[in-house]
Amino acid sequence: MSRLSLYRWQALNSQQQLHEGQSLAVDEESLLRQLAEQDLLPVSWQRRKVWRARDWKWQHKTDLVRQLATLLKAGLPLAQGLELLSQGHPHAGWRLLLHALRLRVLSGVPFSQALSQWPQIFPPLFAAIMQVGELTGQLDVCCAQLADQQARQQHLRNKVIKALRYPLFILMVAVAVSGGMLLFVLPEFVSVYASFNAPLPAFTAAVLAFSVGLQRWGGWLAVALLFAAAGWRALQQRSSAWQRWEQRLMLRLPLFSDLWRGSQLSQIYAILQLTQQAGITLLQGLQAAEATLTTRLWRDAVIALQQHITRGEPLHQAMRAHPLFTPLCMQLVLVGEEAGALDTMLAQLAEWHEARTLALADALAASLEPVMMVIIGAIVGTLVIAMYLPVFGLGNVMH
Repeated sequence: MSRLSLYRWQALNSQQQLHEGQSLAVDEESLLRQLAEQDLLPVSWQRRKVWRARDWKWQHKTDLVRQLATLLKAGLPLAQGLELLSQGHPHAGWRLLLHALRLRVLSGVPFSQALSQWPQIFPPLFAAIMQVGELTGQLDVCCAQLADQQARQQHLRNKVIKALRYPLFILMVAVAVSGGMLLFVLPEFVSVYASFNAPLPAFTAAVLAFSVGLQRWGGWLAVALLFAAAGWRALQQRSSAWQRWEQRLMLRLPLFSDLWRGSQLSQIYAILQLTQQAGITLLQGLQAAEATLTTRLWRDAVIALQQHITRGEPLHQAMRAHPLFTPLCMQLVLVGEEAGALDTMLAQLAEWHEARTLALADALAASLEPVMMVIIGAIVGTLVIAMYLPVFGLGNVMH
């Protein structure tokens, strides 16, 4: 389940003493299990607040591992570091979560295993990296590396989203302004022109006909668009075939395809480089990368890579069977495998794709801005000309 709830409870301990507290749990069954592990007999409980998966911000996760790296490097025990972080955290859910992690660590559970018990919050990559840190005794180093990787990936993701969101926002504003002029402004001008009993220019008449049609059928058009959006959303959530078709279409769009491909490849290579440096096997690194990807087409490609690796094939050879990976990827991975420096080559690939994607995002925003201005100018200019064109013929009518 993707939701976590805050529960307030009262329970009796083994000495029949009443205790009160708060806990974070998926549901009531999970809450009762947590209390039983603490040798508490629940008397009453009440759900107070619910947090969805998106409420656990990536920034909080990155700050957690970064601050843990600092505290561990300073010599503090893990449980004490979690206690300090929980006391100073502004988010009530995170305070409860860090407290729960501290209790698990004090009970002898490895930190990596404690993180894996909260899959709604921590991706599998977190637990895998922490496990390596526990085995090697370099938990602080692994925390710092994970925090840096997460921060870079989120910065890249935000840059790509911003580059794609800007033109869509401008286009929506243009459509809204045009709709307002067609529905409210143009009919007022037409009523004025009708009092002069003069024929309207063909261009104005055509725009007016479009305005009348929009007034008559605009409501039905809005309903149809809402149903289409709802159907598209349902297909996107339930049909894997539709998701693959939609994502293949995105790979054919000019400008956007390179931007999307670069962000996905940067994420994959950054995770593989991080797992390789941490000493995790390539197959486990691919599994961690798969778990962090949200697009089905790229997840399918990474799953196929895992199947090739399981059969004993090298990574560069596995990439040849999948068109999502560029020839540059195969060449550098081949060099890395032959030289025994795969982690270095993966780091270079991640940095190259990240830098290229950031440059593409800046270029896309810069190139689309004048295009959007031209489109808005054309739409608004067309409507203005249609409204004022009859003015030039009024002189003849008045004479």
